[in-house]
Amino acid sequence: MLVLHEGETAQALKWAELIDAIERMFRSSCVMPVRHHHDVAVPGEANATLLLMPAWVPGDYIGVKLVSVFPDNHLRGLPAIFGSYILSSGKTGKMLAVVDGGELTARRTAATSALAAKYLAREDASDLLVVGTGRLSLNLIQAHSAVRPIGRISIWGRNPANAEKTAEDARALGFAVSVSTDLESAVRTADIISCATLSHEPLVHGAWLKPGAHLDLIGAFKPTMRESDDEAVRRASVFVDTRAGAMSEAGDILQPLKAGIITEADIRADLFDLAVARHAGRTSAEEITLFKSVGAALEDLAGAILAYETAMEPFARQEA
Repeated sequence: MLVLHEGETAQALKWAELIDAIERMFRSSCVMPVRHHHDVAVPGEANATLLLMPAWVPGDYIGVKLVSVFPDNHLRGLPAIFGSYILSSGKTGKMLAVVDGGELTARRTAATSALAAKYLAREDASDLLVVGTGRLSLNLIQAHSAVRPIGRISIWGRNPANAEKTAEDARALGFAVSVSTDLESAVRTADIISCATLSHEPLVHGAWLKPGAHLDLIGAFKPTMRESDDEAVRRASVFVDTRAGAMSEAGDILQPLKAGIITEADIRADLFDLAVARHAGRTSAEEITLFKSVGAALEDLAGAILAYETAMEPFARQEA
């Protein structure tokens, strides 16, 4: 059985190949049951959560991501979240690989946003703003640069020091990145605004979005959280990764729905529709587009398969 740790997982998931793999998976016959959430008692501490995200392509591969969230791990100097992905044969059930869950999740999340941008951002989009300074920020820079001619990149965060650190890391990878301290001004000039935060209140205001802008929302993952205001949803053509996920978890969609700002019919398409050309995506240079992602198990499966097959290539060549 193959075991891919964090660095090996990253090495096996090149951006262009990962974006293509996720696109193919959205076109496939992948089966994706609803994810499982289980409360786990931890005596004397806050309850933990066990999440299971299964998916399979009949006769091909079966996979499940296992994620544990232990909120009080900071008391013992450990991360709150641990995750692994188990990939098995869809023909025999034989376990094939264990893939680092954190790296897989981060990279597939950014790659999915880039896939959406391929359909929804202007083809000449060159000015990228990343809102948030967490783990995903570097991945978003790399992923969006794989699908659009990004030339100017800025980063905004609540803590300017964290933003500068992220910018330094991006520069070390060869990207020209600056730190923005004025979010409104940065949004007003950006072609793509990619938000990866844990905000409970809107950060990006619809009035700031210029004609032709693409707003990518991936951070807020609960109905009580949001990164955009009602005006952003009102002005934009709205797209989601999956309708089921958006209608159960995405505060950026659920809150304006509840307020009557939009209806379910205002969600133009999801990535299934875009991938199979049931919807064309962006329809004009002036259109403002909004993409809300909450994550889908098929994205993890696509990444795990790619990582496994890429890592096994040298052995296949030796046998040949």
